[in-house]
Amino acid sequence: MTLIRFDSTPGTWPELPPTPLASIATGTPVEHGVELFAADGLSVGLWSCTPWTSVLEPYPVDEVMVLLDGEVRIRFEDGRTETFRAGDCFYLPKGLPCAWEQDVAVRKIYVIYENGLPAPGAGQGGSLLIDPGMPLAPVQGPPADVLTGPAPAQRGATVYADAGQRFVTGMWSSTPYARRAVAHARHEFMHVHGGEITLTMPGEAPQTVGPGQSIFVPQGTTVAWNSATTVTKLFCMIGSAP
Repeated sequence: MTLIRFDSTPGTWPELPPTPLASIATGTPVEHGVELFAADGLSVGLWSCTPWTSVLEPYPVDEVMVLLDGEVRIRFEDGRTETFRAGDCFYLPKGLPCAWEQDVAVRKIYVIYENGLPAPGAGQGGSLLIDPGMPLAPVQGPPADVLTGPAPAQRGATVYADAGQRFVTGMWSSTPYARRAVAHARHEFMHVHGGEITLTMPGEAPQTVGPGQSIFVPQGTTVAWNSATTVTKLFCMIGSAP
């Protein structure tokens, strides 16, 4: 297992198979992408596409996205829309009736989970944005026996979880802290909004992730954490905890 950085991936990606015609309302989408991790219904990578509009249909997977370039509208069954622009992070829950609309080319990071259990009503009537400024509540911090310094104060909020709690996303923040290397209990995607995180695998060079950067930690990866400043991040946890 190793850490996966998104900002070190080449910008030229292979062309992907055509979108099924039954899913296209307008346009002729040309897609490119690179899959960086795949296991047990989970896939993580980068995707780009020329303008197009999909038909309105139930979304087939749970997905968290970081929009790198362009602009996307999600149109709901009731006719309302929500627009996302470069820098925004948002989610689409499995089973949500919606249409994908883009008038310009887009690039995004994606975290897709196929095996989640649909949460009835998820995404209907509310925002799909994962807002870095949302209110956070105190959450339990790391166990004392893994800390190598003072205990941090940590806060968080879950924005969406599938019915089986196997795909969970939201926002999290922590005051500075350090912990020794431990095995990651679940797959985790992180997108940093504030502060810096340094993650170190035994025998490897440290990886520092700062504002606007993303990293993926596969389940079981042994990694140490050090953050010298307060950190705010989007998290997406995937898979069942041991």
